[in-house]
Amino acid sequence: MSSHVKKTEAEKTAPLTHKEIMFVLSGLMVGMLLAALDQTIVSTALKRIVEDFNGLTHYTWVVTAYLLTSTASTPLYGKISDLYGRRPVFQFAIVTFLIGSFAAGAAQSMTQLIAFRAIQGLGAGGLMSLTFVIIGDIVSPRDRGKYQGYFGAVWGLSSVAGPLLGGFFSDRAHLFGVTGWRWIFYINLPFGIAALVITTASLHIPKIKREHKIDYFGALLMVSGVSSLLLATSVYGPETAPRGLDGLIKAGVKASDYGWTSPKTLMAFGVALILLIVFLFHEKRAAEPILPLDLFKNHTVSLTSVLGFVIGAGMFGAIVMLPLYLQVVKGNSATVSGLKLIPFMLGIVSMSIFSGKMISKHGHYKRYPIMGLAIMTVGVFLLSTLKENTPFWQLSIFAIMIGAGLGFSMQTIVIALQNAVDFKDMGVATSANTFFRSIGSTIGVALFGTIYANRLAHYLPIAINSVQTKNPAAMVGATPAKFAQLKNNTAVLKAFSPELQHGIYHAFVQSFHVVFLSAAPVTAIGFVLALFLRETPLRTSAAHHAAKEEAAGEAMG
Repeated sequence: MSSHVKKTEAEKTAPLTHKEIMFVLSGLMVGMLLAALDQTIVSTALKRIVEDFNGLTHYTWVVTAYLLTSTASTPLYGKISDLYGRRPVFQFAIVTFLIGSFAAGAAQSMTQLIAFRAIQGLGAGGLMSLTFVIIGDIVSPRDRGKYQGYFGAVWGLSSVAGPLLGGFFSDRAHLFGVTGWRWIFYINLPFGIAALVITTASLHIPKIKREHKIDYFGALLMVSGVSSLLLATSVYGPETAPRGLDGLIKAGVKASDYGWTSPKTLMAFGVALILLIVFLFHEKRAAEPILPLDLFKNHTVSLTSVLGFVIGAGMFGAIVMLPLYLQVVKGNSATVSGLKLIPFMLGIVSMSIFSGKMISKHGHYKRYPIMGLAIMTVGVFLLSTLKENTPFWQLSIFAIMIGAGLGFSMQTIVIALQNAVDFKDMGVATSANTFFRSIGSTIGVALFGTIYANRLAHYLPIAINSVQTKNPAAMVGATPAKFAQLKNNTAVLKAFSPELQHGIYHAFVQSFHVVFLSAAPVTAIGFVLALFLRETPLRTSAAHHAAKEEAAGEAMG
């Protein structure tokens, strides 16, 4: 009887076969796709949701509530899964996400929708972070490259499918008897249930029992501090929320309530700074900290955290401007602009697969983030050459370059990180990296959005005054009310003369140029940092399995 038990336990801890890994991966990828998709799918449908609920005053919170809870909870999941096991915590994240999705789809007011989006985000934080943690558990760093292309495909697919599906559902008043935009949330249910079934059947990672004590006060400090930071950067700071004069009047708020120097923004930054300082002091003394500060004494952990932030800020901050360029300057619909991001997806997927296979074959990883960030920097810089009449094939080349850079670098730095930490710290270290990337993307989107709005406010009056001076007759049909709508609805341009349209389009293009020129130095900093990444031999399957056994032995001891 005892020998049978021993054999069963040995089988449980044995390395998984390729077929078993692919089965686990299928569940993880579905969960990750759900979380990644919901970062982009809702934005497209916001206009229709606001119209249904008459909720212009709080519309930014539909996105921000999800962002706050998903980002702030990311490091917590890593630590909690280290203590209680990967599968139950990952499945808790799936269930939480599904509850939030169903409730958001059934919401009857803007307040309800915001609250349920926060619940969705709470689940998404676990889906995003634990996916990389679990794959780090079951696959050695040397072999992990073979599978990183699949995760690149998920990122690429979500960047295209989000705007596409959001546009498709929001453009339909009803679908199967249900309001069209509600399907944005309901579509998550079958996929989430499938992820639950797959992970229940396949995800049998032995739970390492250890004495534990959760640092609840540290968790509260961290979540509060991150929330204050995100409020400052994504709600109060950007002058584009609510957007434009017309939006401010309808929302009933003063323009001075928003902006980087407004009292609300400065107060939020101040609270975030104070809470961060208190958090750091507390973590040094905590028996079992939520985010062990000793981890950052590891050169690779510190460097990959900064690289994750830079990739998030430079890449996601700049790439959200591409669909905006396509819709504003090229006049594409949300659906068409989503389709035109396919070259970006191809770049991510192809280079994720290529670099992953090369890493597994040769065991070297440092060269790929260096190449990736160099290519990304050139691609982002080239976007600053876009004009009103730039052909799509040229834009596609730039998008492929940016996607390729992301494919080379994003998953590779995770491999480097997981190879550099002890197995017992795998969860918290990986989640911390995901956390820094999320913070970077949030701040990047906010800062580049502000740069865009600021430059547009500068260039638009110049363009309009130029047309008025050279040819007053071209101003026929242009009223102050229509100009006020430009930031919210560029369809009003059709009422203007061709000469005035040309001037205004040029102002938009000039604004995009400044954004991309601002993003290029950010990714260039990432390139310089990547040069300092230390390359250590990647652990093989045998070494990885031995590390797991050692971690289990230490925990039992």
